[in-house]
Amino acid sequence: MARLDSAPRLMIGQGWSDFGLVDSGHGRKLERYRRYRFIRPEPQALWTPRQADWAADGEFVPGSDEDGGGRWMFDRPVPREGWDLTRGEVRFTASCTPFRHLGFFPDMAPVWDWMGDRLEGKADASTLNLFGYTGVGTLSLSAFGPVTHVDASKKSVAQARANAALSGMAERPVRWIVDDAAKFAAREVRRGRRYDGIILDPPKFGRGPDGEVWRLEENLPGLIADCRHLLDAESRFLFLTVYAVRMSSLAIAGLLAEALADLPGTIEHGDLAIREDGDDGRLLPTAIFARWNAQSA
Repeated sequence: MARLDSAPRLMIGQGWSDFGLVDSGHGRKLERYRRYRFIRPEPQALWTPRQADWAADGEFVPGSDEDGGGRWMFDRPVPREGWDLTRGEVRFTASCTPFRHLGFFPDMAPVWDWMGDRLEGKADASTLNLFGYTGVGTLSLSAFGPVTHVDASKKSVAQARANAALSGMAERPVRWIVDDAAKFAAREVRRGRRYDGIILDPPKFGRGPDGEVWRLEENLPGLIADCRHLLDAESRFLFLTVYAVRMSSLAIAGLLAEALADLPGTIEHGDLAIREDGDDGRLLPTAIFARWNAQSA
């Protein structure tokens, strides 16, 4: 029976050659993406910046509404079509999207590593990436076996395919699916499918390719229930991340504990964070997570 560990944990992302959190504070963060530096809003950076020089190639200036909006302002030329970044074996394109991010989520890097550790030694591990976006996590998982990548955005799935080709991984066994994640998971349950691991990164609000409406608080419990039916006692993990909601990691851990109660292992939860560059870099929290780890802690 899966045991809920009530003590919160931290999963800390460190910068690497192509990405780093340079500084943060006063509600903003300064990041490096290879040769480019950008400033983006960060409400959780409540402290004072440490560096006086925040020279950047561009800044995302948020709109007045709480749920998004805004535009990029550039001080130097930045390729509209994007530029290549690398992490480990995976090569992918970063670009300044209208949604304030750069086409991937660098705070997910320790999650990709954690999932790989869970799958180590498992031959042809089958994994499912729901809300898979541009596929950096999918390509990391593909080193261990077949992956099913699902996203409602045709554009995101096309970019994920392009990232696979850029990485020299176009022939890896990945199913690229444009579909509503909740509908797809329900169909997989009816088909009797099972997976060794599932990762899901649902938005607060979204729409499927046929106009399906996703609201996190309303629809997440049903999706997690379906994910339970896609796992069994031989599976290795389920990883859930949640951004931009007024919710505790303990709340989503409780949801997993209820849905996965009959499985072995541990339910763990906490914050994702990125450490600033430098020996005494501060930790900037970015999201909450809950995970089922088949290996007891």
